[in-house]
Amino acid sequence: MSIFRQLASRYKKQCETNENHSDPELTTRYYRTNTAQMLQTIEELFRADHNVNILSISKEHGEIAAELKKDKSCFAIVTVVTVKPFETAVDINISTEQSSPAGVHPFLKREVLSIYEKLNKRHDFLGSARNADK
Repeated sequence: MSIFRQLASRYKKQCETNENHSDPELTTRYYRTNTAQMLQTIEELFRADHNVNILSISKEHGEIAAELKKDKSCFAIVTVVTVKPFETAVDINISTEQSSPAGVHPFLKREVLSIYEKLNKRHDFLGSARNADK
């Protein structure tokens, strides 16, 4: 990644995971579970954290929206999709309206990775970017 692109990315106010992300740490993660169990786990993790306020849960769409009030206030949407029986993909989109002279993207990325680490402890991690364009 070029130096200019690295510098510019620090100031992005959104961090999103996806299947073909240029940053390998921010690719879609896969777990050995189903959508209902994963949504329940995410809900439990968010409810256990007093800095997180769940705004909505849509089991039909496999999404949980929450407000995170940590170092910076941010909004997160966690999307859960079953791709095969007992193989579930989890993507996270987190954004903020706040800014920082040093940039907020590193903070947002840490929050995404923190959610993934908690999920890794509760479910069998199968890998990331399993369906990416190769």
